[in-house]
Amino acid sequence: MSAYVSSAPIGYRREPAALRFGRESEGGEGSVLWLLKRNCSIAPRQLLAVYAAFCALSLAIAGAFWLQGAVLVLPFAGIELVAVGVALLAYARHAADRETIRLRPGRLLVQRVHASRIDEVEFAPAFVRVEPRSGDRSLIELSGQGRRVTVGRYVRPELRRQLADELRWALRRWQGRPASDDPS
Repeated sequence: MSAYVSSAPIGYRREPAALRFGRESEGGEGSVLWLLKRNCSIAPRQLLAVYAAFCALSLAIAGAFWLQGAVLVLPFAGIELVAVGVALLAYARHAADRETIRLRPGRLLVQRVHASRIDEVEFAPAFVRVEPRSGDRSLIELSGQGRRVTVGRYVRPELRRQLADELRWALRRWQGRPASDDPS
């Protein structure tokens, strides 16, 4: 008996040893959760505190100039604070944007939260196709059963291919499992 060992052919990809973007459930029911969210440097509550301190400081300085006779400094400080407040409100509105992909036996649920809008799409895992939208660094398109959704907005472009490979691997792994009776 003889054996021949060679390197893997070009283009062959190994299956991921561990999930990089997703988490397997602890209960053993075979579900995987991918939570892709915006990288926020400051929480909305902290942002409010910083804005309040900024307002107090700016109004104190403008008030001091007003007392010295420079009356136009205070209205311009107010306009500045309103403009900064509108910008921070826009930031805070999108701070909780996220994409959630939940794979359970017999069901793939994709939920996208953008500002106050929530979109949900459900697929049967056996019929889902995972493809880049236009190239390796583009968004990932999940399609099947006449529905399609793009995911990966909150993943760096150079890592989207790894996310797509991980989704394909998980779909193949859980494809044969029966659908659970749990509706949630």
